[in-house]
Amino acid sequence: MKFELKKLVELALAEDIGTGDITAQLIPKDKQGQAVILAKEAAVVCGIEYVNEVIRQVDTTIEIKWLVQEGGYQKKPCDWAILRGPLRSILTVERTALNFLQTLSAIATKTRSYVSWVQGSKTKILDTRKTIPGLRYPEKYAVRCGGGNNHRMGLYDEFLIKENHIEAMGSISKAIEAAQKLHADKPIVVEVQNILEFKEARKYPVTRIMLDNFSDEMIEETVAENQNPQRVIEVSGGIDEKRIQKLVALGVDCISIGDLTKSIRAIDLSLLVRDESNG
Repeated sequence: MKFELKKLVELALAEDIGTGDITAQLIPKDKQGQAVILAKEAAVVCGIEYVNEVIRQVDTTIEIKWLVQEGGYQKKPCDWAILRGPLRSILTVERTALNFLQTLSAIATKTRSYVSWVQGSKTKILDTRKTIPGLRYPEKYAVRCGGGNNHRMGLYDEFLIKENHIEAMGSISKAIEAAQKLHADKPIVVEVQNILEFKEARKYPVTRIMLDNFSDEMIEETVAENQNPQRVIEVSGGIDEKRIQKLVALGVDCISIGDLTKSIRAIDLSLLVRDESNG
């Protein structure tokens, strides 16, 4: 993750600063000052290391003191951090630092809400691969920060045999058997459209079976039919609080939610320069 973090921050800074922050250059080079990162709403804090790396890559003389902890839930608006150092540099890092922090904190905060709806049950909340290109590692990290669990990282670490793969291969059985021959060590997940497909998939030692567009009655039957406690039953699609409560009652093992990373509203954060003489 460290490599991904450094590389990603390099790209973000190159995109934002380019040949130089011409507006920050209006400030005298030796002008020192203080600024705070202020959250204007409740949120789960996520992205501290990304902010620290932004500062490291721009100006190591900036000092930052964090007033909150990574993964901690702040129940009300408050200062998250204090920065001291050259004001030129502080204002140069402002937007890139806040972009990472407000985006990752938003994902963590949304995940926390979903996780709270399954609290006390065996059901787990999973993310998906519906992430912004280039931001998968930090976005999936943010899901974990919010108490959620990660689905596969990419196309390489787990088989996910879906409708199109089954159509191309001719049957679920053929697709699973081909996967076993190709990479016997990789987990196999199969998406099924109906009870008959579920019964075909369960003949094999698959890790997880994903139920696509199943009615509550079909889900209940599937959970009852699943005799292997090691085989996980997953549901996805059309998930909200009411639906989650129903799925928990039906006994599903996990719920995958693209909305965790696909439809987020950035946390309202600001960086404000403050006169040190006023505390």
